[in-house]
Amino acid sequence: MSFRGTTAVRRRPRKIAAITAGLAAGALILTGCAESQRGDSEGSADGSVNSTFIFAASSDPKSLDPAFASDGESFRVSRQIFEGLVGVEPGTADPAPLLAESWESSEDGLSYTFQLKDGVKFHDGTDFNAEAVCFNFDRWYNFEGLQQSESVAYYYGSLFRGFADSKDTAVYESCEAASDTEVTVNLAKPFAGFIAALSLPAFAMQSPTALQEFNADEIGGSEEAPVLSEYAQGHPVGTGPFKFDSWEVGQQIEVSAFADYWGEQGQVQKVIFRVIDDPQARRQSLESGDIDGYDLVAPADTKALADAGFKIVNRDPFTILYLGINQKNEALADPKVRQALAHAIDKEALVRQTLPEGTEVASQFIPPIVNGYNEDVKTYDYDPERARQLLEEAGHGDGLTLQFNYPTGVSRPYMPTPEQVFTNLSAQLEEVGITIEAQPDKWSPDYLDRVQATENHDIHLLGWTGDYNDTDNFVGVFFGHEKPEFGFNNPELFRALEEARQESVLEEQTPLYEQINADIAEFVPAIPLAHPAPSLAFAPRVVSYPASPVNDEVYNMVELSE
Repeated sequence: MSFRGTTAVRRRPRKIAAITAGLAAGALILTGCAESQRGDSEGSADGSVNSTFIFAASSDPKSLDPAFASDGESFRVSRQIFEGLVGVEPGTADPAPLLAESWESSEDGLSYTFQLKDGVKFHDGTDFNAEAVCFNFDRWYNFEGLQQSESVAYYYGSLFRGFADSKDTAVYESCEAASDTEVTVNLAKPFAGFIAALSLPAFAMQSPTALQEFNADEIGGSEEAPVLSEYAQGHPVGTGPFKFDSWEVGQQIEVSAFADYWGEQGQVQKVIFRVIDDPQARRQSLESGDIDGYDLVAPADTKALADAGFKIVNRDPFTILYLGINQKNEALADPKVRQALAHAIDKEALVRQTLPEGTEVASQFIPPIVNGYNEDVKTYDYDPERARQLLEEAGHGDGLTLQFNYPTGVSRPYMPTPEQVFTNLSAQLEEVGITIEAQPDKWSPDYLDRVQATENHDIHLLGWTGDYNDTDNFVGVFFGHEKPEFGFNNPELFRALEEARQESVLEEQTPLYEQINADIAEFVPAIPLAHPAPSLAFAPRVVSYPASPVNDEVYNMVELSE
C-alpha cells in the first residue's frame, strides 16, 4: 500500500462541512445575550471575532494521555493537543497523511516506511522526528502489568494483540529510524487495518521529553479504578494546534493556540471544554449564550433549536446500535429464539419514533460505506406471526421471560435515547408473547460492567461508534473472540475474522468480509437495529464546524462570524 501526499506540507483546511450562515433576527438577539453572559472575552489576532470557543462536554475526560484512554470526551480533547502519523480525510472516515506525509508498505505487509514532516516541534520544544516515533511505538509495546489492562490501554491491546511479554500474539515487532524524517515500523504479522488504525487518538505522537519528565507510565490503583499518572492529569504535550493550559476536574479544560504550530492556526485562539453532564442543561447553556455548541443533541430538541436560530449539524452515520443477546441463557442459545426476536422488531418504527433524523435502518453490524458490506445478507423482516411460530417451535409457545438491560442517564452517538428505545422494543417483544423484566442501570460503572464483564444479563442495548474505516473495527471488535457480552464460542467465526484481518489485499479481503457478514446474519449473535446520525447544535456565530463521522474535529478549523 502506498499513499503519497501531493504537496510537501499538508495543512488542515479551515473550511469544511460548512453550516448555513444566515442569521435570523431572533438568533441575533440570542447572540447579543451570549456576549453579555460570557463576560470579558479574548479577541482574535485581528480583533474581528471573539476567538474563545466554548464547547460543552458531557463529562471529564478519562485521561489526558490518549494512550490510556478509550472514551469520546478524552479523545475530543486529545484531538486538539495531539496529532498522529495518520489523520483522516476531512468529512470522511478514510485515512490521510498528517505528521507522515506519505508511506509505503512491503509486499508481505510486515513493514511500513513513513516519510515525516520536517521542522515540526512538540509544544515543549522537543523535535518531532523518527526517534520520537520509535519512542512512542516502543512505549506502547513495553506497557506492563496494569498498563496492559483493557481499562487502561484498551486500543493498543485490542488492535496490536499483545505486548513485549506476549510476543507470540503481538502484532508490533520493532521500529527503525533511518533519518530524522524517515522511519520504518515492522510488524510480526500482517494487520490490514494498520494505517487506518493509526488515525486513532490513542496512537497520537507524544513528546518523549514530557512522557519521561512527568512519569507518564506510573499509574496506580486497580484495573477497575486506575489512578492517572502526573502526565495524564496535567502535562499532555503533542504537536497539535492547541497546547494544554488547565484542567479543573468537574468544571472545565482549557487549551490555547500553539504559536509555533506547523499548520494553519485558524481563528480560534482558546478552547474551553465546559463539563455539563445533563443534556437539558447543555441545551439551556446554549440558549443562554454560555456555550458555543454541544454534541449529542436530543432528537426532540433539534427542531426547537433550529427554529430559534441555532444551527444543527448531523454527522454522517458511522455507528451501529444493536440488541445484544447472551447465549449463556439456555433459551437464547436456541437460534430459533434469536430469529424470533429479530422478526418481532419493527426497525422502521423504532427509527422513526425514537432516533434522530438521518438515522438508517441496519441489516448488519457495519455501516454501508465500510468494506465488506453485503447487500445479500439474510434479513428478518418485521413479522410478529413468524416470531410467535418460531417461539412455539422452540418450546416457548406458553411464553418466554427475558431480562432486558438498558442504560439510564446517558446519551451516546449510537444511542441518544436509550430509555425510549427500550420502551419501544419492549412493547414490540411483548406483542409476540415475550415477558420483559426491565433492568435499568446507570451507564458508569454499573451498566457496562454488567453486560460486558458478567453473565448476569439476557438481552441488552449497546452499540459502537466507528473509530476508523476498517471492517475489523466493527465485526472484529464484536465477534472476534469469546466474550461475556454474547456468551457464545464460535471458533469458525473467530478464525474467519482473524484471517480477514490479516489479508492486506483489498480485492481479496472484501469477499472474506462479505461472507463473514452473511454468516453473522445467519448466526444472529445480536440484532443490528440502526445506524444513528448524531446531531450537534451551535450558536449562530459558528459559521463552519468540521463535522466528522469519526469525531475527528479539530477546532482550528472552526469558523466564527463575530
